[in-house]
Parts: sequence; structure tokens; C-alpha cells
Amino acid sequence: MADNDGQWERGLIEKLAGAALKEQRRARLWGIFWKLLTFAYLTVIILLAIDWKEGPDARSGRHTALVDIKGIIAPGTDSSAEKVTLALQSAFKDKNTQGVVLRVNSPGGSPVQAQNIFDEVRRLRLKYPKTPLYAVVEDLCASGGYYVAVAADRIYVAKGSIVGSIGVRMDSFGVVGLMEKLGVERRLLTAGKNKALLDPFLPLEESHRQIAIDLIGEIHQQFIAAVREGRGKRLKETPDMFSGLIWSGTKSVELGLADAIGTLDSVARDVIKAEDVVDYTQKENLAEKFARRFGAGVASALLEFVARTGLAIH
Repeated sequence: MADNDGQWERGLIEKLAGAALKEQRRARLWGIFWKLLTFAYLTVIILLAIDWKEGPDARSGRHTALVDIKGIIAPGTDSSAEKVTLALQSAFKDKNTQGVVLRVNSPGGSPVQAQNIFDEVRRLRLKYPKTPLYAVVEDLCASGGYYVAVAADRIYVAKGSIVGSIGVRMDSFGVVGLMEKLGVERRLLTAGKNKALLDPFLPLEESHRQIAIDLIGEIHQQFIAAVREGRGKRLKETPDMFSGLIWSGTKSVELGLADAIGTLDSVARDVIKAEDVVDYTQKENLAEKFARRFGAGVASALLEFVARTGLAIH
């Protein structure tokens, strides 16, 4: 009987000790969690403060304003019309801006986005007639990238830059034959005889093909009109100029597609006469980068924390 009582007491003590240890572990994990949360909060505040100090408004004195267009010009990208126009508006609005440089390194993208940027540049030039805007081409200024560039007062290129591609394309594909081989039947109901225009699962009808050609032809003419408006008498038109061909920077100067060889530094120093360059490009700030890069890791850590502490989220 005494042995049974001793075993029961030992078992009770072990259970109590285990529960105490578990509670201590849980309390320690909670402490770590709150410390990490406080650290993350302070980090975001510091990053926001750094971004604020490094913004264009923190700089003073005569300067050249820089706005970058890099990569695809499309909604949701760093070179979307929304971001580029906001940057341009800030650059022109600053009374210390002596001139604006639109630095282009883009293969093009959405014609609508390019048109919007083109129109905004022309509007700002009328509103701020004493503030010139120059385009400086790096590696590539093609299609929509060139559409934007022709809005500038002058275009500067490197000798090896790729310039041009004044054309419009519409990409599609057809998998009718593949579907037949796989035994897949396409069932499509439409209201409107052209609602299935360019459907990749249906044979291409000649009438639909002509509609698409007319559409991109109209957009092409808008592109050509913008080039002629922007370049004016400097343009030395050739039969191939608007065919979608591309040229080197040197050749583009000869054809009047660009004005001269130059870089951001040379334009700021020799043309605008303001060597100090301030970047107005709308960029993802440090806090956003932190959230994007570490957000998944934080979420994973929180899930692990929940699992360790035995918490449940309903």
C-alpha cells in the first residue's frame, strides 16, 4: 500500500513539474514573440524615417531631376504610367529643378501606358515652359519606350544603344489541332458574332484576322503621329522607319530618331548646367521591401509559434 502511495505521489509530482516546465516554455516563447514584434515595429519606423530623409524634398539647391523608366511599361510595374507621371509631376513642381531627365531602358509594353506618359510629358512642358525635359537612352529604347522618349525636347543615346521598333504587335496562339488530338471538344456560347475574337481554341476566321489587323494598324498610326509630333523636322523618314526595325544609337542620330550622343551626367553637366542629380523615380520604399521580402518568413514564424504554444486561431 505504501509503495502504491509513493508511486502516486511521484506521478503527481512529475505531472506538476511537467506542467510547470511547459508553462515556463510558453511564457518564454511569448516573451520572444513580443520582443520580435517590438523589433519589427521599430525597424519599420526607422526604415520609414530613412526613406523620408532620402526623398527628393530633403535635397535643396539647383539640380537636375531624374525619372527612370526601366523594364516593361505596364500597369503594376515600376514603369507604370501612374508611377512615372507622379514622379514627373514632383520633378517639375520643384522650384529648384533646372531640367528633367527621363532615363529610358525599356523594350516597351502597353501602348496605352506609353500614350499616357507621352501626353503627361507634353502637358507638363506646356505648364512649365522654362523647365526642359530630355530623354537619355541607356541600352534599349524600343517600341513603347521610344513612344515615351519622343515627348522629350531632345533625345540622347549611347553609340551602342538600341533604338526604334516603331510598330505594334498582338500576340496570340492556336491549339485547335492539339485539342483534336487530345479528343477535347470546345464548347463556347456567345452573344455577339465577334465575341470570340482571336479565341485560341477556335480556328482563326479571316474576318476576325482583319479586325485585329485594323485595330493594331490604328494604334500604329497613333504611334507614328506621336513620333512625327515629337521629332518634327529633325526626322529623316525612310521607307523602313515605321516598319518595326531597330537601329544603333549612332544610326538613330543620323536618322533624326535621336539628337546626340550623351549620358545622364553629360546632359546634367553640359546641357542643363546642374550637375547635382536628384532622383524622383517612384520606387518601392525600404519598408515595403522589408514587408515583401520578410513577410512570408514572419508568417511562417508566427505559424510555428502558434504550433509550439498550442494556440488555436478560429
